[in-house]
Amino acid sequence: MNDREISAFQAVADAGSFTEAAAALRLTQPAISKRIAALEARLGTPLFDRVGRQVTLTAAGTLFQAESRKVVAAMADLERAVANLASAPVGTLTMATSHHIGLHRLAPVLKSLNRDYPDIALDLRFEDSEDAADAVARGEVELAVVTLDPKGYTVLEAQPIWHDPLTIMVARDHPLAGEAPTAPAALLAHNAILPGEKTYTGRLVLELFAAARLDLKPHLTTNYLETIAMLVSAGLGWSMLPQTMLGDRVALPLAASAERMLGIVTNPRRVRSMPARVFETVLRGFADEDLLSP
Repeated sequence: MNDREISAFQAVADAGSFTEAAAALRLTQPAISKRIAALEARLGTPLFDRVGRQVTLTAAGTLFQAESRKVVAAMADLERAVANLASAPVGTLTMATSHHIGLHRLAPVLKSLNRDYPDIALDLRFEDSEDAADAVARGEVELAVVTLDPKGYTVLEAQPIWHDPLTIMVARDHPLAGEAPTAPAALLAHNAILPGEKTYTGRLVLELFAAARLDLKPHLTTNYLETIAMLVSAGLGWSMLPQTMLGDRVALPLAASAERMLGIVTNPRRVRSMPARVFETVLRGFADEDLLSP
């Protein structure tokens, strides 16, 4: 088998359609079908069930999908390992980050990278931190700059870069702004607008209240912190957000606190490209000093 057959297979498997796969690879549909047929003949088994216009993976196809991704990743690692022998940091860095970090933390990092290493191109993807870390684990991106999982990772390596303390905040005309409560229980009578409980930040907030034996039920949830900040400013409720987002909102001096850690996650099973290693070096230049590993 060859890489053209594998790429055709992956395109059809991802799209669930020969037509969409052909468009994605800029090939004709007969060309895609020919590559899949050759691959199935070589393996001696169908990889797809074709019922009408619907295309689904067979059991063999499901197995081949998982294993072929490993093969593609291994080939990419081999290419990077050879390319790293060259001293010039050139090429494309495929990375992911959260919307919040992209908006509030990465601009000076990327500016420095572009100024000092103009031959490095970026393929930058915006994902929730949890999804971005999963993409690193699957080998879809080389690294991610995200909110780190407080419980750590089983497969990935994480390097904290920034402290990100969280603060309870409300709009200036919110009733709580005048009361300035110091206990979490005082917040339960008011609407809470929080990140989803599947996010690291959402879990941090819920665990904070659970530790005080309080059952916090959010009035509204969304994973976009900037959206939450807007809703808080509109007076729809209170939230716990990074201190860096306080702006014209009022911080409540609660006798409880929480902190996120923002950092970089990489996959130790993959050979990092020269652009990835350069980016890590540049990123560490913007890290909080106490988080720099020796």
